Amino acid sequence: MNKLTAGDLASAAEPFELFAAWLDEAGRTEPNDPNAMALATVDADGLPNVRMVLLKAADPAGFVFYSNAESAKGEELRVNQKAAAVLHWKSLRRQVRLRGTVSLVDGAEADEYFASRPLQSRIGAWASQQSRPLESRFALETAAAKYAAKFAFATIPRPPYWVGYRIAPLYLEFWSDGAFRLHDRIAFRRRSLEEGWSKERLFP
Repeated sequence: MNKLTAGDLASAAEPFELFAAWLDEAGRTEPNDPNAMALATVDADGLPNVRMVLLKAADPAGFVFYSNAESAKGEELRVNQKAAAVLHWKSLRRQVRLRGTVSLVDGAEADEYFASRPLQSRIGAWASQQSRPLESRFALETAAAKYAAKFAFATIPRPPYWVGYRIAPLYLEFWSDGAFRLHDRIAFRRRSLEEGWSKERLFP
């Protein structure tokens, strides 16, 4: 294991404080969606799938995003409760990779976040049968109009299939661009969620 030096980007004993600092900085420099992350899952045949989602919470309990449980990603996570993700901040020339186990966010937390979403996003959650065939754009707009009318004078409840997922990381890697491809890479690892973190420097 390579030694970490004083002032290193991985001087923290655990990764979450460092991640929070990087995300906060990205929020000031990225022009769009500093919380966007590429989420990778695998299907029943072991074939990987990757798509962009929005990170909505990050703390020592894990990294939270929301989606339709009946979507392709939802079906894949139901069968295999493991995932990987990467956040890349071009403005900072940094990225963070993570891998871990996935669990559902509890209903009260999901309800609270759903209620905070813009009105049209809440209607869209009811209108979209995510990942399934759609006959036309008009059909989607018709479904959205139907639910807009249905909930015109009522609180919009969270659809039962609209859930939150929490990735509890076993691996977190921080990458920072360096001159002449001599980048900094620091990896934090733990064998289980109950164990503490180890860290090491990796060749770029």
